[in-house]
Amino acid sequence: MAFELDKEAFWNQSKTEGEIRRVFDICNGCRRCFNLCPSFSDLFGRLDKESVDGDAEKLGSEDLRSVTDLCYQCKLCFNNCPYTPPHRWDLDFPRLMLRSKAVQVRREGQSLQDRFLGQVDRIGRLGSFFAPFSNWANRNPFNRWLMEKFLGIHRDRILPRYASETFRRWFDKRGAKNSPTDGRKVALFYTCSVNYNQPDIGKACVKVLEKNGIQVVCPEQRCCGMPYLDGGDIEATQKSARANIETLHALVKEGYDVVVPGPTCSYMLKQEYPVLIEGGEVQKVAETTFDICEYLMALHSEGKLDTRFAKGIGRVAYQIPCHLRAQNMGYKSRDLMQLIPDTTVHLIEKCSAIDGTWGLKQQYFNLSLKVAEPLLREIRQSQPDLTASDCPLAGLQIEQGIGERPFHPVQVLAMAYGLEEGTGDGKDLSR
Repeated sequence: MAFELDKEAFWNQSKTEGEIRRVFDICNGCRRCFNLCPSFSDLFGRLDKESVDGDAEKLGSEDLRSVTDLCYQCKLCFNNCPYTPPHRWDLDFPRLMLRSKAVQVRREGQSLQDRFLGQVDRIGRLGSFFAPFSNWANRNPFNRWLMEKFLGIHRDRILPRYASETFRRWFDKRGAKNSPTDGRKVALFYTCSVNYNQPDIGKACVKVLEKNGIQVVCPEQRCCGMPYLDGGDIEATQKSARANIETLHALVKEGYDVVVPGPTCSYMLKQEYPVLIEGGEVQKVAETTFDICEYLMALHSEGKLDTRFAKGIGRVAYQIPCHLRAQNMGYKSRDLMQLIPDTTVHLIEKCSAIDGTWGLKQQYFNLSLKVAEPLLREIRQSQPDLTASDCPLAGLQIEQGIGERPFHPVQVLAMAYGLEEGTGDGKDLSR
C-alpha cells in the first residue's frame, strides 16, 4: 500500500500488520539486505526460529515492533530492493516502517524521549542562547546521568555543541555580498545543525557560492521535520513541511535554486515532502532542490566552477552519508574534493549508524557503535590528513570513535580556496 495518509486503511493496526507480514515474507525469500542494518538481522533471526520456520504469519506483534524500532531510516534498503515500485509487489520497506511507527504513536501516544528529540528548533534556540552553559551541561556527568534517566539519551553519547552566534544571526548581520554574475541565485536551506551547532559549515557554503558569482539568500525556515518523522509524528512533520514549502516556493518562482548542506534535509525536501503533502508547489521545490556539492558539481560540468585553488589538502578520508547514497546522485562530494590539486580522497561507503535520533538513544548506543565500527576502522587505517562527511550526525559518530570531528566537504573546498583555515582535525572550524 502506498503512503496514503488520508486513507482509513493506512491507520488501521490490523491492516498495517498484515502489510508488514506480506513484506516480511517477500524479504524472507530474497534476503538481499541480510547484513544491511539491525532491522534485517533482527527480522531474519526471528523468522529463522524453529517455532516460526520462515512463516511471517507466525510473527507476533512484538516481533513486528522490534523490527520497526531497529529501523533508523538510512533508506539504503530501498536502493537495494528489486521489488520497489513500479514492481507489482510494491515494496517500500523504510516507508512501511515509518507507517508502523506512526500507527503505533497514534494508538499509544508518543514517548517522552521521542517528543524531546523531535523539538530540534526549540532545543537549538535555547541551547544557542545559553551556549556556554548548554555546552557545559552536555559535558557534566551528573546532568548526563539525568538526561539518560529521564530522556533516554545515553550518558556517553557526544552531543552537538551549541554556537553562541547562530548561522542565521551571522548571515543577517553580514547581509548579501554580491549580485549574480550569470543569473544564478540560491536560497540556502541551511538546516538546524548548521544554524545552532556548526555555523561554520553555513559560512563556508555562502563564501564558496559567492566566490563562484552566485547570490545567496536565507529564507525563513523550520526544521525539515525528520526528527518528528523518526518519532512517528506525521502531523508535526507535515506542519513543518508546509511552512518550509511556502517560503521556498516563493523564491523558486523568482528563479532561485534551493541548496542544502545537510543530506537528510535535502532528502526530506526532495523525496519525503512530495509524499507527505500535496500540491504543485511541493513538486516544484523538490525539482529545484540540490545538495550543496551536487550543485557545485553541476556548475563544474558547465565549466563555471572556479577551480583556482590556493592550496592542496592532502589525503582525505571521506564518508559518504546514507542519505546522499539514497538520493542516487553519485559521488558528488568526493568528485568535488578531487578537483583540488595535491588532494586524494579515500571514499568510505559505510554507515555511521547514528541516523537521525536513533543513535542518540540509550537503548541503541552500543549497537550503534558496533554497526559503525567498520567505518571507524577504515578511517583509522587510511591515516588521513583530514576526515570529511556531509552529515553532522555521522560527524558525531566519527568524533565518538576517533576523537576528531570531520569537516564538511564544502569546508574542505573553502580551505582550498583560501577562504577558511583548518587544522586538519576538525577542531578549529567546529568552535
